[in-house]
This record gives sequence, structure tokens and C-alpha cells, in this order.
Amino acid sequence: MHSSLLLKAAPKTAAETYEAVSRASNEVAGRLAARLTAETCGEVLFSTADRGRYATDASIYQVMPVGVFVPNGAPDVKTALDICRDMGVPIVPRGGGTSQCGQTVGAGLVIDHAKHMRNIIDVDAAHGTAEVEPGIVLDHLNAALRKHGLWYPVDVSTAAQATLGGMAGNNSCGSRSIAYGNMVHNVLGAQAWTSDGNLLQLGVFAGSSGKARELGNYVRTLAEELQPVIHRLWPTVMRRVSGYNLDIFDPRSERPYTADGSVNLAHLLIGSEGTLALTKSLTLQLAELPKAKVLGVVNFPTFYRAMDAAQHIVKIGEGTLTAVELVDRTMIDLSLQNPAFAPTIRSALIGQPAAILLVEFSGASKAELLPHLQRLGELMGDLLLPDSVVEMTDDAPQKNLWEVRKAGLNIMMSLKGDGKPVSFIEDCAVPLEHLAEYTDALTEVFKKYGSKGTWYAHASVGTLHVRPILDMRREGAPKMRAIAEEASELVRKFKGAYSGEHGDGLCRGEWIQWQFGPQINEAFAKIKQFMDPAGLLSPGRMINPPKMDDTRLMRFSPSYKVIPIKTALDWRAWDVQNDPATEQTSAPGSGGDPAQGFAKAVEMCNNNGHCRKFDAGTMCPSYRVTRDEKHLTRGRANTLRLALSGQLEGMNAADAFTSETVKDALDLCVGCKGCRRDCPTGVDMAKMKVEFLHHYKARHGYTLKDKLVARLPDYARWASRLAPLLNLRDKIPGLAALSEKFTGFSAKRSLPQWKRNTFFNTRHAGATREEVLAASKPVVLFVDTFNGTFESHNAASALKVLKAAGYTVHIATKTIADGKHLCCGRTYLASGMVEEAKAKAREVVDALLPFAGRGIAIVGLEPSCLLTMRDEMLVMGLGEAAQTISQHALLFEEFLAREAAAGKLDDLKTRLRAVDQPILLHGHCHQKAFGAVSPIMDVLRLIPGAQPELIESSCCGMAGSFGYEASHYEVSMQMAELSLLPAVRQQPDAIVVADGTSCRHQIRDGAQREAVHLAVLMAQQLRP
Repeated sequence: MHSSLLLKAAPKTAAETYEAVSRASNEVAGRLAARLTAETCGEVLFSTADRGRYATDASIYQVMPVGVFVPNGAPDVKTALDICRDMGVPIVPRGGGTSQCGQTVGAGLVIDHAKHMRNIIDVDAAHGTAEVEPGIVLDHLNAALRKHGLWYPVDVSTAAQATLGGMAGNNSCGSRSIAYGNMVHNVLGAQAWTSDGNLLQLGVFAGSSGKARELGNYVRTLAEELQPVIHRLWPTVMRRVSGYNLDIFDPRSERPYTADGSVNLAHLLIGSEGTLALTKSLTLQLAELPKAKVLGVVNFPTFYRAMDAAQHIVKIGEGTLTAVELVDRTMIDLSLQNPAFAPTIRSALIGQPAAILLVEFSGASKAELLPHLQRLGELMGDLLLPDSVVEMTDDAPQKNLWEVRKAGLNIMMSLKGDGKPVSFIEDCAVPLEHLAEYTDALTEVFKKYGSKGTWYAHASVGTLHVRPILDMRREGAPKMRAIAEEASELVRKFKGAYSGEHGDGLCRGEWIQWQFGPQINEAFAKIKQFMDPAGLLSPGRMINPPKMDDTRLMRFSPSYKVIPIKTALDWRAWDVQNDPATEQTSAPGSGGDPAQGFAKAVEMCNNNGHCRKFDAGTMCPSYRVTRDEKHLTRGRANTLRLALSGQLEGMNAADAFTSETVKDALDLCVGCKGCRRDCPTGVDMAKMKVEFLHHYKARHGYTLKDKLVARLPDYARWASRLAPLLNLRDKIPGLAALSEKFTGFSAKRSLPQWKRNTFFNTRHAGATREEVLAASKPVVLFVDTFNGTFESHNAASALKVLKAAGYTVHIATKTIADGKHLCCGRTYLASGMVEEAKAKAREVVDALLPFAGRGIAIVGLEPSCLLTMRDEMLVMGLGEAAQTISQHALLFEEFLAREAAAGKLDDLKTRLRAVDQPILLHGHCHQKAFGAVSPIMDVLRLIPGAQPELIESSCCGMAGSFGYEASHYEVSMQMAELSLLPAVRQQPDAIVVADGTSCRHQIRDGAQREAVHLAVLMAQQLRP
């Protein structure tokens, strides 16, 4: 585990904690924080910003907790429970904080289990069971189980961030519940503390004793007394997750809780949302990993017919059917508009269907599954829809289509404007025979209230998610109430369950009595009283819940107000309004945001927690190291939102945005742009940090380090003349330590070596402007400060390769020569000097527009510099000229890959010598964010014998100047050690390719290996 202690100040004493917290909050909070500090080893987080970051989850609600506690292990949880019982402070347990109904927000002490309580206690592969702590993430568990040929099959779409404790609390389901059931069907036992401090061992009732036996007897008596009412009112659909599982002694679900008919007391906790006990561990029933899968994609001319067909499809497959998932026309259209997904979705379509169903069969071999695909086609013929099935038997197309299914919702959630798809009735479950009628009727309800919904998810079990678009700042709450009431009548009419997957929480707690009636609701209250007599655990959830439309509990409460700021970058694209019925948005800048669109961009974070994932990609490397909510994209967005809306207590609203609190939250953002690519709602924290730094530095001033980084392009040519002198810093003992005190650059880090002879002060045989404009194969080479000053051989190699490929190459220069080179402004942006960056960008636009206007490619070497032309340069007020340049700005590898695909590099390929060494590729973060890694692989494969391997890594940890800074050195190295450096060390004979200047430096410092730019490798392999 990577410790984040280096990021924190020394722990306060209990007395100091009491004094600080009580002064900032209240007496109770002060005493609670003091006791937690003195009696536990966990993190005690009671600042306004920390509390605010835990005041929301993926729902529409916001409730400020009294404080946050991050336990170091199970003993800390028990101690915190004892302290809270002594003081009468409620407890709100939390995992990933991704609940959609407000389950993990509350006014008590939030206990975050996800950071440390995430261990696998035991795996019994022979019996197919595992015991885990509640904070472990589903994907992490399944990754560990894979070597045993096992998995935990409750495969929720949020598997990359959902914790098992949270899944148990919600009784989560997943796409394949028709085959494997819900959480309740896959939990064998639990250890949990009740609020009086007793640790219950919950499992098979017949073998229970002590307090667990008493609990079982009590629940059985309640159930027996209410048996007639339960039989009359209890929903019999499998996807009923509301209330407590009072029916464990007489299961009403269409799928029994246990395979052998036994009663398991652990099932009382499943779906209880933290209101009955605090989970210490869960014992899970595992399943064998499917050895083979096939997919049939059924195309339907109408949405109604798709819904009507589901009841027939689920009857085929002879036990091999594992999923029937819906993608409606809106989702299809959104996917077709995305270049990354369009080819995949097109491969699944026949004509222009109104909806498709993804029908999956799993088994021992594809051969035994193919007849089921054939039967699916025959069934569609019987339903008068012949030739409507696209068969997918290969694994890759299936995987790609499932990714599109997930991505469609993400695109829908990125709708700009105050109207957002709101989760409150999205998982009502109805019997399959009524599914078509229900969806038809609910669509009419949306129309009645001026909204529309997009349908997706689990047709196999009658749970179709739908989120009507509502403006929760204005009339959203009353419309939500009206739609919910009409939806509830439809659910009652069709004998369904009002809560079929995402639980009750603040959003649906009040509907429990509506669903079950007063007698069963009273029995739920008695179970709560029996297990939690002090009423400490998540009060106001399930029992005595608030009204769902109480705006005082909402993120955008009536008092919510954004402070006005004048932005440095252009955020007007976010400052819009939208029409809930058509999803059409108004003109940029017309949304009424006092922060000129910046606040609305920040508010796009809906806390879905996708940034918590640890799989391949670039997402939030600082969170991967620290596991701190503060250093998570979501945590940063929440901090910004709190500041911009004046919710940071103790601060003047106008000063909060430029406060040290916000600076601390953004300090470890390395600008990797992983969130730009991976965040479902498009939160670009790297760009937001630039905006913040502009305002923060304007108030607090620039340090020497800021100026040295930002103005590097301006003083580089003068510094090159002093290369021998400046390079002494890394050669004479003590100089590095001395310079650290003045510059802030770590003495543990070597600095880039200056050269007297650079690409910029050396003559090169490049074409003139006139020659390249007249050439048949023209290209413009943009050489950045780093490759032109410190690693000139990279630029020279690129020039050599482009000329060898037959291109007329012009080296970009300023329109008016002043002895300086062109600069994109990247270094200025990194220090918050936006106006200086704009000046540099204008020079680039002036110099490159004549070429871009003629369609000539602008080719660059440094990803962060070249891609600035496709990103920040578009929000600097440079108009259509910047747009034109962005359309023709390509990285070296992107250009070569494009030209190779067009058959223009045949001559170059014949000149490339074979390579017999392994090739490892580390992608720069910005290459990953802009989808520019695949082109490098394509170009490497042009070299005979090359078999490049991509290192699955996040940020290398350098991130421009970040890793050079003394305050960030340790974190930088921890980032590198997550995957990059170990992968490089494992293959000592491999050629390591890394196009980022800082990436190469990190590899040199951390692994003592010389990585090369792609251009250098290509040039080395050229025959004379």
C-alpha cells in the first residue's frame, strides 16, 4: 500500500484537534474529533472542505456530515462505533460513495471503509467462497480471483469503483442477474457490529447461536404474525430491493434466497443500507468464470416490440442465458455520433432499429452455445421479425459492444445545461409480461411533464433504467414528485417493485410504506429497533425517512448561489440551458452562470465515482497513490463547487475560490487529462486547474519556481550559452541541495541537461514557406522548446524520417523573426500565466494558419505541446483560426499512421531495417487522453520484426515540472512505481519508447534506462 502520510501535516494532539474543530464547527464535533484522534489510528477529517467532499454521493442530495473518519482497520471501526455510542453521534457507513439515492450522505460521522478496509481475508477455491472486508472494490476482487478460474458474478456496471460493502447495503444486481441473482443470492455470511457494540456472526439460521439466534427468532415471529399480509403485498419479482428482507423464512422472490431452502441470517443485512449494523466482513459465494460466450443482437422496428419480446427470449437457452440488455434509439444515435464507438454499434445494426436487445449465452464452449443463437433467430421469426439477429461469436466484438452499452449512459449524463437526467424512478421492476405496457405508459407521463427519458439496462428481469431530464435548480423537485406518484401507480397496477436495484436512501425511503403497507412497515421499524436500539446507524433512512423532494437536502438547495468571477479561459460552451423534452441546448454563454460557465463545468461532476477506477488508463494517478477523496477528480470538483457557491464555512465567499483549501485539493492534480477522456460527464480537471491557478496566483503572486518553469521558452536560448555552468548543478556535490532551497526543485532529481548546440541554433535543410505551399507532399514540423533545446536529436530524427518518406518539410518559425522559437504556451499555462500563454498561442496561430488553411499537416513531437493546439488553444479567444489549426495539428506518430493507412509510406517501409529486440511503449498521458496511443503501435509495426508491447500504466509521475518539485518528488516516484518502472525493469533488453520528454526523464531516473522518442527509433532503423 502506498502511504499518503507524506502529504499530510503531523497529526494534531487530541487537545489541538478539539480546539480547532470546536472553533470551526461546534462543541460536539470538537469532542468527537479529539477522541477519534486520541483513541484510533485512522484519519480524522473535520474541516469544512473534507466534510463537504463527503456530503454528496451520486444522487441529487447533499447533507453535511459532522465529520469524516477513515479507519486504518477493523479495530478502528469498532472504536469509532463505541465513541459515537457514548456521545450519541449517528454513523453513516460509506464505500465508494456512488449510491444514486442518497444512501451514503447524512448528518452524522461518515466512516469511509474504502481506503484501508479492502482486504481479501480468505479464498476457498475448492468450495468457491471468499471472505472479504467491506471496502474492497468488485473489480479488484475479481482480478484476484481470476487465477482460480472464479469470479463474483454480481457484475454491476460500476464494478471498477463499487465496494462489496456498498453492494451488500444496496442488494446490488447487475447485468447478469437472470443467471446469477442479486447480492442476496450470493452472500453466505457476514460479521457485523450492532450499535451496542456486539459482533454478530450471521450465517445459516439452523447453526446460529447467541445474539444471532435471538435475532433470527425475533424476525421469524414477526414474519409469522404478518404472513397473510406478506403474501398479499410483497412483490414477487426478483428485483425487489426495498425494505428489509423480512421474508427470509418464507421467500417471496421468484428466485429463492438460498439454493437448498435454508434460512441465512446474513440476508437480513443485504439491502439494509447501513441501518442495522456495521459490516466487518462478508463471506461470498463465487462462480466459475464462463469459458465461452456468444451474443445475439436483436434489432426491433419499435421500442414496444422489443419490450414485448423480452418475456419470450428469457425462456430459451436451457440455462445458458446470462443477459438480455436493452439499447434504445437515443443510445444508438449517441453512440453513432462518437467516432470511438460508431464502428462497433454499426456492426450490430440491421437498418435503423428503434431498439436492440443484447442477448448473451454463456457456457463451456462456443460450439454448444451456437444452437441457442439459432433458436433465438427462430424465435424472432415466430414473432414475425425474421432476419433481425446479428450473431457475434468472437470475443472482441462482444466485449466492444458491451462497452458501448455502458458508454451510452455516460454520454447521456454529459448533457450540458441545468437540466440533467435524474435518478429517482429508474429501477422500478415489473413482471416481464407487463414490461411493454409499463414503458409505454411511463413515456407518456414524461411527456405530460415536459420531459423525456432514455431507456437502458436489464430487460431480462423487468428492470429498465430511465432518467427523465429535470432542472433541479428550479421546478425539478415538484416535477420529480409528480412523476414519481404517477410511476408508483403504474408499478402498483402491474404488481411490480418500486425499488428494483439502486435501493431506497433519501430518494425512495418514503415509498417503503407505500409499497408494503403500514403493518409490514411497522415490522421493519421493529427490526431496526431490535438491532439498533440507540438509533445511531444511518437514521432517517428506510425508517422515518424524509420526503424525497425536500429541497433542503439537495445539492442545489434554494440557497445555492454561485459567486461571480471573470474567467481567463472561455467556458461559455458550458454556460447554456437545455430543453428537457428535446435535449437541445441554447447558445454558448446564454446559461446565466455568474462564473461565465466555469461553475456549470464544475457542476458537471455528478459524483458517479468513475474516477476511482484503477484499471488501465490515465484516470487520476494521484488518487491511485493516495486513495484520498481530496486527491480524486470528484473530490477536487466538489471542492471547487463548494468554493464557487460560498459553502466553505469561515471564508469570505469571494475569497474562497482562491483559498489555500482549494489549492491543497488541486495540488496533486498532475494535469494528465485522464478525466477529460474517462470521466462520463467530461470533467476536465487539468483545464480547471489552469483557471484556478490564474486566479490564485493573481492574488498570492508567483514563486521563483513558477517563473523558471513558465518562462523557460523565453530564456532557453540564453541559458544554452551557459550550458557547462548550469549543468554543474548535477555534478558538484551539495549544489543540488543548495539549489532546492532557492528554486524548489528536488535535490533527489536530476535536471534536464543544457546543450550549447541546439536544434534552434543549428542550420537544417528545411523547405521555405513558399516551397512547402507548392509541394505535392508537404508537411510542417513544429519543434517545441524541450525537443529543440534539450533533446535536439529527436527533432533532427523526425526531420530525417519525414524527408526519407518523401515529404517536403518546413520547420515552423515565427512570421517575424526575433531570434526566438515558436511556443504553444504550455509552460505558462502550467503556472497559471494565461495571458502570457495567449500571447504565445497567437504567434503560433499567425505562423501556422497559412499552412493549416491549405490543409497541410502541422506535425509535433511533444504530446503536451502539440495537443495544446487541439485543446487549450481553442478556449483562448483566438477564433476560427485556432479551430482551423486544431484540425490539422497531428503528433508525429498520428501523421505517419494516417499516411501509412493511405498507402503513402511504401517507400519508407522498404528502407526500414528489422529490429530483433522487444519494444516497450509507454504512452504519454495526453496521448492516452486524445486516443493517440494506437497510432504509435501502428507505426512501430511498420518496422520489420517489431512486436511492440504497450505498458499498461497511468501517469509516469513527472507531468511536466510536477515530478521535479521537491514537494512532489515522493508522490511522483510512487506514481511511477505503480506500473511503469516495474514493467521497464522486467525487460532489461527491451527498447523503451516514450514520446514525452518528462516520461523519458522519469524512466532514466527511476529505472536507469534510456527511453527514446519514436522518431529516434525510426531514424535509427533507416537504411542509408
